Amino acid sequence: MFRCLNTGALSLSVPFEEALGLASRHDFAGLDLPLGELFRLAKASSVQEVKDHFHSAGVLAGGWGLPVDYYGDEASYRAGLEQLPAYAELAQALGSSRCYTWIKSFSDTLEYDANLEFHIQRLRPVARILADYGCRFGLEFVGAKTFRADHRYEFISTLQGALDLGERLATGNVGILLDSFHWYTSHGSSEDLASLSVDQVVSVHVNDAPAHRGADEQIDNQRLLPGASGQINIKDFLQALRRMNYQGPVVVEPFNAELAKLPADERVEAVKQSLDNVWALADLG
Repeated sequence: MFRCLNTGALSLSVPFEEALGLASRHDFAGLDLPLGELFRLAKASSVQEVKDHFHSAGVLAGGWGLPVDYYGDEASYRAGLEQLPAYAELAQALGSSRCYTWIKSFSDTLEYDANLEFHIQRLRPVARILADYGCRFGLEFVGAKTFRADHRYEFISTLQGALDLGERLATGNVGILLDSFHWYTSHGSSEDLASLSVDQVVSVHVNDAPAHRGADEQIDNQRLLPGASGQINIKDFLQALRRMNYQGPVVVEPFNAELAKLPADERVEAVKQSLDNVWALADLG
């Protein structure tokens, strides 16, 4: 597994070349792809020129967020679906085979079974296109109970629920984006992690939770850097990934207001230091 930077996850809105520079200066092995921006850059110059930027910086291509509004109206969804092959082809050329999206853990209009069918109908065509370009598709469940509490119908909010949805898509390339915060808030266990195979894990997010709240009181957009409080058992989490021989990106997604006040370089360095600390804690070398 390799340490990967996602500037958006740190509330940093910077151009690609600046993000690449931040990753390189602070010794991140990879950078998640701002694929829309890279697509425009490749059209203005060439795919090779974009590849050269990564090569010159010594940074690997990480994963990329699904650029299809599958919760939107039919026209928006279809437009995104039509554009997806071009995005997937670019990602493939850049060396990235990992796409991901998140699943809302609630609906105000659809009961569980109807919502499940909606997700199957919308996401199966996405997964098929990604498969055509050798890309795996990770589904991220949202574990926080407070995130779904004020909504009419509950939906997928556990690891097993996300895995079941992936199996129902039946395209052979669907797994999960595994986030330590959602694993913790869904009352996931080390045994749950041990049951995973490496081909089920597409990408990984790490973070920590405020110690003054229990799992059911945690708020999705209020997190800490990994290892900051010890509320989440990051050692077991990372060691489970090592045992399965996970080779993909590990991204910090802290959603932390105090961190977001720091200048860009200080913010990224704080993230890098947090990863160094938990790497050592888990004896990853």
